[in-house]
Amino acid sequence: MLTVPEMGLQGLYISSSPERSPVPSPPGSPRTQESCGIAPLTPSQSPKPEVRAPQRASFSVVVAIDFGTTSSGYAFSFATDPEAIHMMRKWEGGDPGVAHQKTPTCLLLTPEGIFHSFGYTARDYYHDLDPEEARDWLYFEKFKMKIHSATDLTLKTQLEAVNGKKMLALEVFAHALRFFKEHALQELREQSECMLEKDAVRWVLTVPAIWKQPAKQFMREAAYLAGLVSREDAEKLLIALEPEAASVYCRKLRLHQLMDLSSRTAGGGRLGERRSIDSSFRHAREQLRRSRHSRTFLVESGVGELWSEMQEGDSVPCSSLQSSPFHSASLFGDRYMVADCGGGTVDLTVHQLEQPHGTLKELYKASGGPYGAVGVDLAFEQLLCRIFGEDFIAKFKRQRPAAWVDLTIAFEARKRTAGPHRAGALNISLPFSFIDFYRKQRGHNVETALRRSSVNFVKWSSQGMLRMSCEAMNELFQPTVSGIIQHIEMLLAKPEVQGVKLLFLVGGFAESAVLQHAVQEALGNRGLRVVVPHDVGLTILKGAVLFGQAPGVVRVRRSPLTYGVGVLNRFVPGHHPPEKLLVRDGRRWCTDVFERFVAAEQSVALGEEVRRSYCPARPGQRRVLINLYCCAAEDARFITDPGVRKCGALSLELEPEGSPENTGTSPSRREIRAAMQFGDTEIKVTAVDVSTNRSVRAAIDFLSN
Repeated sequence: MLTVPEMGLQGLYISSSPERSPVPSPPGSPRTQESCGIAPLTPSQSPKPEVRAPQRASFSVVVAIDFGTTSSGYAFSFATDPEAIHMMRKWEGGDPGVAHQKTPTCLLLTPEGIFHSFGYTARDYYHDLDPEEARDWLYFEKFKMKIHSATDLTLKTQLEAVNGKKMLALEVFAHALRFFKEHALQELREQSECMLEKDAVRWVLTVPAIWKQPAKQFMREAAYLAGLVSREDAEKLLIALEPEAASVYCRKLRLHQLMDLSSRTAGGGRLGERRSIDSSFRHAREQLRRSRHSRTFLVESGVGELWSEMQEGDSVPCSSLQSSPFHSASLFGDRYMVADCGGGTVDLTVHQLEQPHGTLKELYKASGGPYGAVGVDLAFEQLLCRIFGEDFIAKFKRQRPAAWVDLTIAFEARKRTAGPHRAGALNISLPFSFIDFYRKQRGHNVETALRRSSVNFVKWSSQGMLRMSCEAMNELFQPTVSGIIQHIEMLLAKPEVQGVKLLFLVGGFAESAVLQHAVQEALGNRGLRVVVPHDVGLTILKGAVLFGQAPGVVRVRRSPLTYGVGVLNRFVPGHHPPEKLLVRDGRRWCTDVFERFVAAEQSVALGEEVRRSYCPARPGQRRVLINLYCCAAEDARFITDPGVRKCGALSLELEPEGSPENTGTSPSRREIRAAMQFGDTEIKVTAVDVSTNRSVRAAIDFLSN
């Protein structure tokens, strides 16, 4: 079927047959933007799917920055010893009893908007400011999720500081990233005998897997502004998906480094084997091959011991493993789920460990939701509103911002001690500023407010604190924890996820005893083994370093959305709606046809390309701009269908036709071949001028809408 680009672009010819189409779709080309004479190139045969080997940039060290909602940090490893991961120095300041290998995601700027400090230093300095003076300083905390929740994210999006003042979000993120860059480079210089070369570092930034392309591009733009890399060296910055990074790290763990939540009584729940997960998979596979008729063929491996325990719990004899669909990979099969429970979101991914190289294949598109630890903080804030009044809490936050930060810190310390079997009540300190401000605003004290309140599980202690029962504290967790469990259960019901028997619980929120107990209680009796790495809060950070050393470890991903362009197809009566008929130069076309590049939930290999050819429509044209559309459905027919939206634009920058490279080339036949990759953590595009074999500047902009 003949297709041509839609009217509206800067005049563009297009190949009438795509060179690679990942899903059955009519061949054709993208929509254009300023109408000119449009005609197709000569049709050509579509070659088989092509996979481009990822190019390895030269670097001597990988530095990963785990930019979290509540806490952040960095780690690094050298190319000469990639698995020797160096954690950043212990941070100054901090809370008693809390490991300081990360620092709070808190940024402090002067009243003039100049960077002052980050992390514990920012938090403590802001705490010590005079209340009147603090009103003028710009203090940002837990601002990462604003990027995810922004429906119209652009480079002009603003963030609101605690005092209500606003600033460009891009500058806020750039300040934070610049702090980590300088901190990391200083530490590397002190460890290395010679100064690092400018291009010696490969940077890795972590983002939630559920973030859409605009948010990922936003982080990249912030990194450019912070000076991590230049646009010309864009390949020296990788975007790592947080649950993927955790998965990469977990597959390298020795079994004794994991805590099995279903067997914590014996040996503290440690799994006991000093062999990594992926090597155990390979070892047990070999054991299976050699011992097909042995009832104990898996027991010889540490993995097999755990598998045997699980089979006994499921009333399945070990001898039945040979007929089990999971026997070929050992342990729980070669499939497992990772639940990254962070401060702002919970991200879920399901991977299959591929042999013989231990690469990973995504079995279902990454999913999740806003079920992070901040949900517990919001529940506490809502509790305060019930006791003291929503209007008072809003006014207190606005007029006493530093004191509000103090109150949240006090709650965070008690939240970490909450547990399902805790017997005693918890005391939460109220800042004097809160007590004094309430008395002045309401005319009575906080104790009176508690007595008058309908909340009977929070009392006023004689030490001048809020006294909360352990049951009340656990109740604050329930909405968030229930959301996590429901999402895991929903994912387990998917056909693609059948056979998964192992769940890694990772992320800072996974340290919570309340969450661990609830997940084990809900899912343990379904045959799902729940395990937690001992360094659970650093799993993503360490995995991001390993990912930076070998980004090809995740070989296949699932596309979260359907992507494509709008094209014109020859109108077929009875097949196309009459309202889509467009008559041009005596020809009848169907307008607004959605041509897919890749479908939602389609498996796409790393380096696999979708290629299209374009030709400028008029002499002197310097730029081709093509709108990209996306939707969650796989079967959208038109770009006007419900759920289909414009999500970005592909731009191709052309050399002047009079340049030496283009001498002798007919403008009407000048072909630009664009190759798009959907199998990486970001959608990437490259382009080549076929006549000269020179690269053409190409980019996809998701922030221009």
